[in-house]
Amino acid sequence: MGSRRGSSKRRTDYGTVLLHWSLVMALAVATVTGLRIAAESPGRKWIDAFDLVLPRHLVWTAHMQVAVALVAVALAYTIYVALAGLSRRIRFDRVRLAGLVGCRQARWGSINVALNWVLYLALLCEIITGTLLYFDYGSSLTITLHWSGMWLILGCAVGHVLVHWQLGATSQLLRIFRPMRLQPQPPVFDPIDLLELLDQDSPGAKKYQRAPHAFAPVSDQVPSARVRAGTNYFSTQSRRAESDRKDRSSQRNGPVLQSSPFVVALALAIVGTSLLVTAEHQTAQTLRIRHVNASDVPIIDGDTSDRVWRMTKPVYIWTGHGGNFDGAGETTIEIRAVHDGQRAYFLFAWDDPTRSLKQLPLLKTPDGWKLLHQGYEAGEEHAYNEDKFAVLLTKLDATLAGDRTFHASAEPLDGKPRTLSGHGLHYTEQPALFVDVWEWKATSTSSAGFMDDDHFGPPVEATSEQREGKLPYRGGFATDPGTASYIDNFEPDEPKAYGKVVTPRRLPKDLSAMTAALGKIDLDPNRGESDGARWFLTEEESTPYSRELNAKIPIGTVVPGVIVSGTYAGDRADVRSAARWAAGRWALEVVRKLDTGSPYDVTISNDTFMRVAAFDHTQINHTRHVRPIRLEVE
Repeated sequence: MGSRRGSSKRRTDYGTVLLHWSLVMALAVATVTGLRIAAESPGRKWIDAFDLVLPRHLVWTAHMQVAVALVAVALAYTIYVALAGLSRRIRFDRVRLAGLVGCRQARWGSINVALNWVLYLALLCEIITGTLLYFDYGSSLTITLHWSGMWLILGCAVGHVLVHWQLGATSQLLRIFRPMRLQPQPPVFDPIDLLELLDQDSPGAKKYQRAPHAFAPVSDQVPSARVRAGTNYFSTQSRRAESDRKDRSSQRNGPVLQSSPFVVALALAIVGTSLLVTAEHQTAQTLRIRHVNASDVPIIDGDTSDRVWRMTKPVYIWTGHGGNFDGAGETTIEIRAVHDGQRAYFLFAWDDPTRSLKQLPLLKTPDGWKLLHQGYEAGEEHAYNEDKFAVLLTKLDATLAGDRTFHASAEPLDGKPRTLSGHGLHYTEQPALFVDVWEWKATSTSSAGFMDDDHFGPPVEATSEQREGKLPYRGGFATDPGTASYIDNFEPDEPKAYGKVVTPRRLPKDLSAMTAALGKIDLDPNRGESDGARWFLTEEESTPYSRELNAKIPIGTVVPGVIVSGTYAGDRADVRSAARWAAGRWALEVVRKLDTGSPYDVTISNDTFMRVAAFDHTQINHTRHVRPIRLEVE
C-alpha cells in the first residue's frame, strides 16, 4: 500500500495545464515588451541594463497583441472553471478563511487561493488600465497603476511557486507538467445529504463512505427507530432531488458542454476577443478637415479667435509618457483643421504650465562661459530646453505606426554609432519610404514663423562628429533639403567638454538691450519666461566672439544659446506657423499645401494618418499616444 502511494504522481487536468502555460507565455511577452516601452520614458534609465535581452523591433505591436491574448485567456479561464465545475478550487469562503489559522496544509491551501485572487485582481487592473491607455483615455495615475500591476503580477508568480512547493514540494510543482483528463467533481454538499448519511443501511451512506472527499458518517451506532423512520423518508426525498438536479444539469449544459468544457471555453473566448477587436477598429479617432472658402481661412498669427476655428469641431488626444509638465508627463492636445482646396490649416492647442524659451543658455563664470544643461551631453536635455511640438504624417495603415518608424535599444543598427541617450532611433526599413515630421520650437523656429520640415527615412551614414560622439546619431531622422534660420551659439564638442567651459560663437553688441530682451531672468528651468521675452540673438544685434569684447562682459551675464540669422528656404520651409502662450496653454496655428510635391513630404488626404507630441522644455522626452489619428478630407 505504501509503495503504491509513493509511486503515484499528482496530475492536473488538460484545460488547466493549457490555460496556465498560455497565461505564463503571454505574461512573459507582456513583461519584456512592457519593460522596453517603459525604457523610453523618463526616470527608467536602469532598464538599459537589460538591453541585450529586451526586444528591439515591433515592440508596441507585440505588446498589444499579447494584451489581446491575455483577455482571451482570462475569458477562457472564467468560462472553463464555470463549465468544468472547478469553482470550488478557487473559492475563498469561510472554510478557506478559517484555514489561515488551521493546520499547515490547510493554511498553505488558503494562502494559495488568496494569492490566486490577488493575481486575478492584478490582471483585471492591467487589462482595464491597458485598455484606457490604448484608447488614449489614461492619465499619469493610469500609467502608474499599469506599471505597478506588472510588478504585482511578477510577485504573485514567485509567490505562487513558493506556495505550491510548501503544499507538496517537487511532486506538487510537477503536476502542471502532467496533464490528465478532467475528472468528475464531487457533488456540492446538500443538507439533506447529511440526513441521508444517518441511515447506515442506505446506498447513499455507503457511497459517501467510499468517496475520497465526502463527509464521514456521524456515528457507527445503529440509529434509533425514530431516526430510521425520519432518515428513510429523507433518503427517498434526497434521491428524488438528486435525480432532479442531474436532469436539470443535463438540460442546462447539453452534451457538448458536458463533454469538452475546454473547447467550449476556448471557442467562446475567441468569439469574445474577435468582437472586441472589431469594435476597436470601429472606434478609430478621426480628424475631419472640412472645406472652407478661401475668404474664410484663418490668419496664421497664433490668435485662436478666428471665426473659422469657432465653427470647427475639435478632436482631443490625450498624450502621456513624456517629461516635465509639472512631473505628470502628460497633456491633452486639441486639434482643429480646415482646408481651402489648396492648403490645410491646423490649430493645435495644449496645456503647458510654463512658457519655456531657455534653449541651452550660456552663463559667464570666473572660469569662462558655462553651458547651462542637464543631459545635453547625452542628447537628452531635460531642463534647459525650449518648448516644442511635433506632428507626424504617414501613409502606413497600421494601428501602431510607430513600430514602423521607431526601433528600440541603444544600438538598434549594426555598424552604426550607439545612441548617447540610450534610447532608440527613428528610421524606416524600406528604401525611399519617408514619414513626414513637422517640428515647432518656441525659440528657434517660432521667431521665423516656420515649423522645421523633417522626415524619418532609411538610416543615413553617420558623420565624423557623430562617430566621435560629439553629436548624437539620429538614424533616419533628418531635415528636408533646404536651410533654416537658426544655429546654436556654441560649437559642437565631445560630451565631456560640455561640463567645462565653452566659447560663444557670437556676443551681443549692446549688452543692456540684450538683457532687456530676455525679460525677467530666472535660471530655474521649471519657471517660464515673461510675456514679450525672447531668448535668441540676431545676427544684426551681435558680433563674432572676440577676447576684447568678452573682457567687457561682467561675471554673471547670461547670453542666449540660439542665433537667428538668414531665412528658411527649400523643402524645409514648407510649413508656416505662429504660436502664442497664455494662461498655461500654447496655441499653434499651422498651414501647409495639401500636396507639396516633395518626395520627403506626405500628402494630406483621406489615406493619411497623423500623430502629435508635445515637449515641455525637454529635448527628446515628448508625450505620445498609441493609436494614430485618421484624416478625413472633405
